[in-house]
Amino acid sequence: MSPTGRMYDGPHADLTWTIIGCAKRVYLELRFGFLVKVYENALAIKLEAAGLTVERQAPIKVHYRGQLVGQYVADLLVNGVVIIEVKAVEHLLAVHEVQLVNYLRATPVEVGLVINFGLKFDLSRKILTNDRRLGRLPQGVDS
Repeated sequence: MSPTGRMYDGPHADLTWTIIGCAKRVYLELRFGFLVKVYENALAIKLEAAGLTVERQAPIKVHYRGQLVGQYVADLLVNGVVIIEVKAVEHLLAVHEVQLVNYLRATPVEVGLVINFGLKFDLSRKILTNDRRLGRLPQGVDS
């Protein structure tokens, strides 16, 4: 636990806590059973009501050696600095976290959340600092 008493004090900590609080309120109101899009839309509405900027279906482009090799969309991008992937599954799987980490690797965004509106509210937070981006090797490492 951090000196502030929070379990997380990384990049964009206050924003992340606001997002999590909004997501929990959406879950308490809607509960389990809707399709992902319902939770995604409800969460976007709640985040915007909290004064946050939300981009829905934010484009993510993956490049390899300067060429576009894939295009994806993140469910939500909040204030341009936190990617959110929304799920409505029984429980989160490793593949959901890998998807989020790959989105972080392909963008300059450092913080991501997978939020599951499943049988039980659950989430996973991932951080990938900008010195660990896709295609960037540490100094002294040849490609």
